Amino acid sequence: MIDQGYPVAYADGYDDGCHSGNKAGGSLFDQFKKDVAKFDADKQYAQGWSDGFKQCESEQEAIQRQVRLSLEQHKLDEQKKHNAWEEKKAMEREALKGVDTSGLKSLSQS
Repeated sequence: MIDQGYPVAYADGYDDGCHSGNKAGGSLFDQFKKDVAKFDADKQYAQGWSDGFKQCESEQEAIQRQVRLSLEQHKLDEQKKHNAWEEKKAMEREALKGVDTSGLKSLSQS
């Protein structure tokens, strides 16, 4: 951010706020980070922290939503496969209803 022309205090605040926002949004890899004395005394740090927190929290929440949706989709796909397999087995049983299969038993003994 400093390379892009942001003041050092703003960039420091944004970085701390971003870590905090990620944590608030559900990240397991970030920790809450805030220099309270600097936040109270330096408006640039405070603005950077607030901006970073909001931005990174919303991004992290979007990631968490996408992960949940992907997991739900995977569960649905697996359920569809299972249902199709069950339906196939039921159709096979229905197709064999009334068919004398007693002669097939001898095949399993050999």
